[in-house]
Amino acid sequence: MAPTTLKTGHVGLNVTDLGRSLDFYTRVFGFEVMGEGRDEGREFAFLGRGGELVLTLWKQSGEGFRRDTAGLHHLSFQVETVEEVREAEALLREAGADFAYDGLVPHGEGAASGGVFFHDPDGIRLEIYAPTGTEGVRAPVASAPTCGFF
Repeated sequence: MAPTTLKTGHVGLNVTDLGRSLDFYTRVFGFEVMGEGRDEGREFAFLGRGGELVLTLWKQSGEGFRRDTAGLHHLSFQVETVEEVREAEALLREAGADFAYDGLVPHGEGAASGGVFFHDPDGIRLEIYAPTGTEGVRAPVASAPTCGFF
């Protein structure tokens, strides 16, 4: 029988440079470092908010994210308001993030939900979105969900 109570615990990401990724994720998302290891060949960091583990970073990759292999498609973070999305967008621009689309876009044509779609320093696809606030904003692609093919 499948579990009756289920929620995502934390997400683990492989990175190529732990220091660079720590700087990015703590600056952009406001994560606190809850624990880390710096031994050669065993570098990692536990990141969270309010004492709750959200993300783990593991230095186990020699190359950046590849879109042409099975695995993670993208990681999405929900915020409460579109204003928070815009604040995150400003932080991302300061951090020199690579955006998939220019600024705030809806999840699809006519959708109220939407956000910003971007890549971390290793090219991992990320999204910060709000459930409402993009009414009237045109989607960059009308034929598919915005978060699907960036």
